[in-house]
Amino acid sequence: MAGDTTPVPVAPASVPAPVAAAPGTPAPLERAALERVLARAAELQAQEADPGELTLTEAQILDVGNEVGIPAKHLRQALAEERSRVAVPVERSRMAAVFGSATVSASRTVRGTPVQIFERLDDAMQREESLRVKRRFPDRIAWEPQSGLASAFRRITNVGGHGYRLVAAEEVSATVIAVDAERSIVRLDANLMKVRSHFVAGGGSMVAVGGAAGGVMMALGVMTVVAALPVAAGLMAGYFIARGHGPQVAGAQLALEQMLDRLERGELQRPSLLSAITSIAGLRSP
Repeated sequence: MAGDTTPVPVAPASVPAPVAAAPGTPAPLERAALERVLARAAELQAQEADPGELTLTEAQILDVGNEVGIPAKHLRQALAEERSRVAVPVERSRMAAVFGSATVSASRTVRGTPVQIFERLDDAMQREESLRVKRRFPDRIAWEPQSGLASAFRRITNVGGHGYRLVAAEEVSATVIAVDAERSIVRLDANLMKVRSHFVAGGGSMVAVGGAAGGVMMALGVMTVVAALPVAAGLMAGYFIARGHGPQVAGAQLALEQMLDRLERGELQRPSLLSAITSIAGLRSP
């Protein structure tokens, strides 16, 4: 009809329905699962690849990390930790489980260059732990116990109250690798193999003495129950003597951690003039 202004209804625009995931489509991976997948993929690639193909320079590693979104500072930290790694076999023997490990280690990232850190560690090891340099390498120093009556007197009387908990180790070493211009990763290791051998040998001697005493008593016609007493006593005494290695391990571990604590807090300063003169004069390492 003319003049009719009634609005004509307009059909609503069709809104596309959300596309449903196709049946069988894998669900998105969480971060932990993604890390496991990438680690496993890298492991499989390493098994199939030629060893020569796996050699990368630091610059190439940083480029690869940049492509996958890993910050350079984290890569440098990981590289420094890998370079400071020392090939120490992991003990899984019953002896290590019962009597304690033959090696202890500690590592920390601290401020300072390798040269500065080596100076401070060397001064502390010689002055506070009664050690002397055994070998020097570009990125590693190994110490051994000082010899001589003066050093023995210092340890017996505990001069300075340091405890000298690392002097029992056959060797103490420090590996220092620069992370960047201001930070370095420090790894300390102590070898306690000889200490453990001495404790185990002492315990074995007590067991042998107890067994021999029991055998003699049996040969003399003593009752079996009575003859078994020294054998049992020898076994118990031998066990507790051998277990004495445990406190040595705990003490050495604590000494390494405390050394790193002081290094991290800046309490291990550069050698003083007096300590330098003493070192040159050979008074610390007779």
